[in-house]
Amino acid sequence: MIHRILRQTADAATGYGPAGWVLVLWAALALGCSPSIRLFPGAGDPLTEYTLEGEGRMKVLVISVRGVLSDAPDKGWVRTRPSVVEDVVSQLRKAEKDDRIRAVVLKIDSPGGTVTAGDLLYHEITGYQQRTGARVVAAMMNVAASGGYYISLPADHILAHPTTVTGSVGVIYLQPDLTGFMGKLGVDVDVYKTGRNKDMGAFFREPTEAERRIMEDLIGRLGDRFFTLVKRHRPVTEAGFETIATARIFLSDDALALGMIDEIGYLDDAVSRAKALARLPSEARVVVYRRDEFPDDTIYTTAGGLHGGRPAVSLVETGLPDLGHLAAGFYYLWYPGASHD
Repeated sequence: MIHRILRQTADAATGYGPAGWVLVLWAALALGCSPSIRLFPGAGDPLTEYTLEGEGRMKVLVISVRGVLSDAPDKGWVRTRPSVVEDVVSQLRKAEKDDRIRAVVLKIDSPGGTVTAGDLLYHEITGYQQRTGARVVAAMMNVAASGGYYISLPADHILAHPTTVTGSVGVIYLQPDLTGFMGKLGVDVDVYKTGRNKDMGAFFREPTEAERRIMEDLIGRLGDRFFTLVKRHRPVTEAGFETIATARIFLSDDALALGMIDEIGYLDDAVSRAKALARLPSEARVVVYRRDEFPDDTIYTTAGGLHGGRPAVSLVETGLPDLGHLAAGFYYLWYPGASHD
């Protein structure tokens, strides 16, 4: 009973910003609840299947892949959410145990993320296809750029929304540079090291020419890995690939002309395509996995397996973009897209 009252209070609080969440905390204390009571779904809650539409035994699963791709959990003030990699893989593993799921629609809305996170998802999607024989359709939403495009490559069919931004095929290395700021403050760092490259990439000094060459080699090899997969999975011409390899972004009609995608359409078209590829009847069930029930759930609900439609809790709204885990490192990422996630 108490849990239901708190959940209803949390639902009502979502429209009132920080003041609403203060009300939730006040209600919890007023009802004599201990701090360990969980008001929101978390990574420890089991995934439950919900039917969005259709009937019968055979099913199409819709998995939402949203936000900056990372294998690090998102630690919030109230709860810790699993990483995008963990969330997607947990759904694929659950789907693998259900032989009635014959197709998966990956609803991708991501500017990419870390190189490793993107490659892990590519590996897991490919493995799921090989182990189950299920068909996979990638449905691109607002943005499916860089790593967001990388993880769509194993799909049997790639569909983009008419206004999707995709492309940005390449790798970027992000490294903070505080040398100018430190110089103004008169601050320096003493370093004792065993090898001349031990502090390569440090924020407190400029790189040497030798270090720049090492970094360019690493970036080039990671970029070549991306390029190889594009050529393996997509019917692009040499001229088209030269354009793609500039790492520019494209709207869906340009991506279609280059062979980067197979079709322009809407999310229901992606579901229909998945049913056709899996030879399922049009009335086959469309399902999702949630950790919490979401009223009036549809394929357009942006919640992934964890969120259940409830917003992440932020007691202070700063108005600044949440760049998540963008620490120094290598990324398959369209950086401007990350600031609008």
